[in-house]
Amino acid sequence: MNEIDVFTLGESMVVFQPERMQSLEYVQQFPKRMGGAESNVAIGLSRLGHKVGWFSKLGNDSFGQYVHKTIRGEGVDTSTCKFTDEAQTGILFKEQLSPEDMNVYYYRKGSAASLMEPEDLDESYIAGAKVLHISGITPALSETSYRTAMRAIEIAKENGLKIVFDPNLRLKLWAPETAKKVLNEIAAHADVILPGLDEGQFMTGKTEIEDIAETLRAGGDKIIIIKTGSDGAYLHTKNETAYVAGFPVTQIVDPVGAGDGFAAGIISGLLKQEPLQHAVKRANAIGALAVTVHGDYEGLPTSLAVEQFIQPDKSAKDVKR
Repeated sequence: MNEIDVFTLGESMVVFQPERMQSLEYVQQFPKRMGGAESNVAIGLSRLGHKVGWFSKLGNDSFGQYVHKTIRGEGVDTSTCKFTDEAQTGILFKEQLSPEDMNVYYYRKGSAASLMEPEDLDESYIAGAKVLHISGITPALSETSYRTAMRAIEIAKENGLKIVFDPNLRLKLWAPETAKKVLNEIAAHADVILPGLDEGQFMTGKTEIEDIAETLRAGGDKIIIIKTGSDGAYLHTKNETAYVAGFPVTQIVDPVGAGDGFAAGIISGLLKQEPLQHAVKRANAIGALAVTVHGDYEGLPTSLAVEQFIQPDKSAKDVKR
């Protein structure tokens, strides 16, 4: 079995997203795509040159095969994934009314991924990684998915993996009081926490970004990086605080996937042992690039594309004939 840099787990679904910006009431055609926060991160890391393992439970159906082949085709190791005849692969519909206004409609209740159980995890496989990426979506799927996520955290801690946590708050999936309790429970175990400003406010009850970061760090050695949209991100550690500017985006095509690209950039920087502010800058760049293309993961760049975006080389834009 291949040794990996990063292990992540979660649900990926078939996404039906119209090309035109209008109410779904009037849409006649739905191109098929694939999306999921954890697989977005896995694909983003793979494109940046890292070895990543992604785990989920998929329906033994055509959509499950499509999701599996798509992620595997991006160079992500899917060898520990499981298929089940007990439930179907989840789907979702995206409704985009403007570049920034996106509605998501889930058809995932009781899906195959919600049947994940702690016993499905391959402990020796996870132990071979350096980083566990965990999202707040996975524990929201079901009680067994919650226990699976917590078991992955246990395995990571037992084997010295760095735990990177993106809260990815999805209030359509669970009650606010349960979400707040579980997200803070996971944050207490994490080494790196990557909330958006609104997620940090939800988790801590604080309003100011510095107070949110202090509360999440709780006096420990955690790395807190709070995303502030187009403005960039706020970095807070025991020894360092900094606002790292974002990159302007002239035209947003699809706002979904920016946070997952950001997470991939941060994890890549940690693996390369880069200075944190440099890692955050690259993560900001990846997030900016992600929103310029339709789809959850399609806009995630290679390392070369990121560097060219940060420091444009005019000669790279010439048409090669």
